[in-house]
Amino acid sequence: MPASEQGIAQDRYFVVPRTAIFLREGDAYLLIRGSASKRRWPNKYNGIGGHVDRGEDVLSSATRELREETGLEADLWLCGTVIVDAGDAGVGLYVFSGTATGGALRASPEGTPEWVAYEQVPSLPAVEDLPPLLSRIHRMHRGDAPFSGRSFYDQSGRLQLVFSA
Repeated sequence: MPASEQGIAQDRYFVVPRTAIFLREGDAYLLIRGSASKRRWPNKYNGIGGHVDRGEDVLSSATRELREETGLEADLWLCGTVIVDAGDAGVGLYVFSGTATGGALRASPEGTPEWVAYEQVPSLPAVEDLPPLLSRIHRMHRGDAPFSGRSFYDQSGRLQLVFSA
């Protein structure tokens, strides 16, 4: 379908595609502590990931981001998607999990990757949506149906992450 027939209208927000990767090893997850020099979320823990580049599919993007930020290769599977309401625009977040299959763990300009025990996550200085998102992933197994969710701030300014079913 050509771009002119895609139904883009001013009453709909545009979605920027991004990936988030959470490798698992037992009850530990690979997170990245953002570099102190980062503009967004300095020194905060987050999943690995980033923007989907033009011409990439989401799995290729996740594989590239993982390699760039950690030096690792992995067998990834799609856990779910989250629409992040950011006002006039939004983020389409594609969430992956998996296990490392090769490479050597290393830091990058994005930050320092660290294996973190799941029970430590609530006490970390982390981005707001990390604990509820990781809680959902932690209950999943490869082969489970992907989740669908949306993220937004309520009228009191609190982050809400709502999953369907």
